[in-house]
Amino acid sequence: MTKRRDFIKKSAIATAGIVSGGMGFSAKSYASIIGANERINIAVIGLRSQGGFAHLNSYCSMKDSKNVWLTTLCDVDEQFFAPRAKTVQEKTGIKPKAEWDMRKVFDNKEIHAVSLAIPNHWHALATIWACQAGKHVYVEKPACHNIFEGRKMIEASRKYNVRVQVGFQFQRRPGNAEATKFLHDGGIGEVYMARALCYKQRDSFGIAKDSTPPATLHYDMWLGPAPWRPYNEKRSHYNWHWFWDTGNGDTGNSGPHQFDIARRGLFKFNENEHPVSVYSAGGIYGIDPKECAQETPNTLSCIFKYSDGKILEFETRGRYTNAEPSSTMWYGTEGYFLGGENWKAFRHNEKVPFAKATKTFQARGFDPPLPPYVADNDDHCANFIDAIRSGNNETLHCDIIDGFYSSALPHLANISYRLGRELKFNGATEKFINDPEADTFLTRNYRKPYVAPEEV
Repeated sequence: MTKRRDFIKKSAIATAGIVSGGMGFSAKSYASIIGANERINIAVIGLRSQGGFAHLNSYCSMKDSKNVWLTTLCDVDEQFFAPRAKTVQEKTGIKPKAEWDMRKVFDNKEIHAVSLAIPNHWHALATIWACQAGKHVYVEKPACHNIFEGRKMIEASRKYNVRVQVGFQFQRRPGNAEATKFLHDGGIGEVYMARALCYKQRDSFGIAKDSTPPATLHYDMWLGPAPWRPYNEKRSHYNWHWFWDTGNGDTGNSGPHQFDIARRGLFKFNENEHPVSVYSAGGIYGIDPKECAQETPNTLSCIFKYSDGKILEFETRGRYTNAEPSSTMWYGTEGYFLGGENWKAFRHNEKVPFAKATKTFQARGFDPPLPPYVADNDDHCANFIDAIRSGNNETLHCDIIDGFYSSALPHLANISYRLGRELKFNGATEKFINDPEADTFLTRNYRKPYVAPEEV
């Protein structure tokens, strides 16, 4: 068994290798890394849940193995500063700085990379600002809040020559990676359909009157690109997922992981394309709208069709159901495939699988063992750091291009749901076909000064 520190291979920036452009840094980030010796300084932006635990712990674990220093913490709610700083100091011996305004983080020449675990409506603008400042970016899924933003994030990454990794870490689980290769190698013939399920049973979170923001919360900054509205506790921490201004529902919250796995199994790597049509239907079931402020559907069924006829079906289940976990399945000309970490493949109508998973979590060799989700996040963040050092986008587990195409699917599904009809999409122009009403949902009206620019 290999120890956790040894599992993620130790690497450092060789002094002789630090030359302008050679590591893939822009002029701005190159200037900052000169004084950092061999160290990569990183900031975590967003400290409440995913950022305050998964991101924070992953980077802290790389201090010795990869010479990564978590030097700065940032959140618009200052209540998280003290407990998260204490955790960092206990794990690494480093006392991190704290900022509530991410723009100060981007202005800091000593910071080489940022890790974003912030609400969906902030993903794109924060990423673009960071790229413009020469910072490498790890951004949570979905990559963007709408289609326009995703394209601008790609342009910013390429223009400023920085790595942008999207938090689709489930694809790299040993079983999932093995499954994808099996499908791409023709294990069940030509794959013509994928089905994915996101099951997250959620109860009503209630309703509340507008009120005064907590003294620790910089509310204008929290709203950012979203329209101004009075503070309401039911629209803030985590509940922002269920409102169109800030989130994308569970279809765009937990669902992107299943979308990503399904899409990658349906098409070979680097075959990124949008569907040509989408239709969604659903609603809010089992919850009294008079007792809950939720806007996004808790139940949604959608179907996508691609130019070659391939189909991707997706379902979001938010209420009671049978014991069926979030999962993915594929259907091919020679059989079918039940996905997941312990996948099975069947020929034709046979009931006994002819192939099974051989690589599982147990085979990863962590000592002591790590929970699957923690191991996933550690691997993904470590890969991000390795790609920064290599200066090569192709080594990223999920470059912004791949992350965008997987993120676009829930966005297209939600647009069809909101309009209540099937939509035809032109992937080349990333516009709907002869449908100006649908096109208005591809972007948003940004609240100044928090504007995602046309020219990055």
